Order: sequence, then C-alpha cells, then structure tokens
Amino acid sequence: MANIRNLDPSASPLDYYGSELRRLREEAGLSQDQLGGILFCTGSLVGQVETAKKLPTRQFSERLDAALMTGGLFTRLIGLVLKSQLPNWFQPYAEMEAKATYISTYQAQLVYGLLQTEPYARAVLSVDNPGGADEMAAARMERQRILERENPPVVCVILDEAVLYREIGGVEVMRGQLAHLLSFRDHPWIQVQVLPFGVGQHSGLLGSFTLLRFDDDPDILYAESYESGHMTANSQAIRERFVGYARLQATALSREDSAALIARVMEDRYGYQPGPEVA
Repeated sequence: MANIRNLDPSASPLDYYGSELRRLREEAGLSQDQLGGILFCTGSLVGQVETAKKLPTRQFSERLDAALMTGGLFTRLIGLVLKSQLPNWFQPYAEMEAKATYISTYQAQLVYGLLQTEPYARAVLSVDNPGGADEMAAARMERQRILERENPPVVCVILDEAVLYREIGGVEVMRGQLAHLLSFRDHPWIQVQVLPFGVGQHSGLLGSFTLLRFDDDPDILYAESYESGHMTANSQAIRERFVGYARLQATALSREDSAALIARVMEDRYGYQPGPEVA
C-alpha cells in the first residue's frame, strides 16, 4: 500500500525533498512501485523517502533526476538534506570548513572526519546515536566532497599514534581505514603525519584542534567539547595554536615515515598481509 503521509515542505530539507518527489512523481503519472522499478529499488523505498522516513542517497537522487527529467533538482537538494543531518552545533563549523583554503588539524583520539571511511564513521557515530548513525555517516561522507572539487583545500593532518591502535568498528573496519589513510601518501593536497608515542609531552596535550585559513576571511580556530564545538577568530589564540601546530609538525614523523608506521600497524595489529609485488 502506498504511503500517503502528508509533509510540511518547510519543516526541513528532508521534508521538502520528499514533498517534491511526490509532487513530481504524481505529475509524471507514476506509482511508487513504477518509479521504484525505474530507479532499481522498491516502491516501499520511494514511499519512505517521500514521507521523510528514509534518507535518500546521492546515487538515488541522480537516478531520480534522470527518471523524472528534473534538470538536476534532487542532486542539488541532496547536499542540503545530508547537511541537515549534522548536529546543529556542528553545522556552522562544517560551513566554514567547506570554504577553507587550508585546513590544519591535530587529532588525539580519532581519524579526522574528512579522512574517515564510511564504516569507521558509522562505528564512531553509533556510540552515542545508534539509531541515527547511518544518516550522520552519510552526512560525514558528504562533507568529504570538498576534497574532490576543482580547487580543493590543502589539508594537513597530524594523528596521535594512539589513533592507529584504537580499534573502532572491528578489525576489518580498521584495516580499511588505515588503507584509506595510506591512499593519501602521494596526494598533492593532503598530508598525513603521525605523532609517535615516543615524543612524550607536546603542544597538543590539551586535545584535538583544527585551524582554518581562508583567502578573504580571518583565520578560525576550532575545538570540541563533549557535545559542542567552539570557533574563535581571536588573533592571540590563533597565533598560539599556529605556533603549537608548527611544533607538532616538526615533532611528528615525516610523511614517508608516517606511512610506513601506518602500514606496520595495519599488518601487526590488524592482520593485513600485503600481496606479492608484481614484477
């Protein structure tokens, strides 16, 4: 039976997406099952998206635009829909992150969000919100699209060595995550370094932080507490953190040595066995 729950299009981007999907489907004279057949999914899924019970994917949106000949409407909407799944307190930071020219971050506990795999992100997010982990992980993957644009930001990431050993989501998830980090080894705009245990005391002991630089706007320092994030453009705070970050970079392993350590942990702790090299 078709789901005919009424939506208020102004309630949220997801509600607007669902109401537009229903309107355009009905204008095309298609049932939910018929449209599902065109999209290679079930009519039930179409109904769930129409009633804002299911979060659409980017692939679903692209197929929908092609099926209903909408001129890319749903592909444009999906970014807003996924962004709306981010916590309210995090959304202002995500907006600034998307505009940044340079991103410099030190992470003491977890892989930086822009470099997380979807299974890793889902495992992290399920700790406090198991019911919404899929939606929030999808939103995190959407954030990563800034790395694929024509002029992506320069991203410098320093991970505490503990991040490599903290098993998030199980062995398979960690193998995939570390392999993903290794994929950036020769990336022109992304640099991954590891701060080894042997360093001892260092300028990141107070916790993770991120510095954003822009072409035409003041620099921003961002740090998180348990359920909130704090951004500041205070020049003295930013000056101190830039110096602290420079010291962390100087103390961390080189890009090459960091990749070697990641590969070693991947093999020793998570059982990865590299295949034979092809001559």
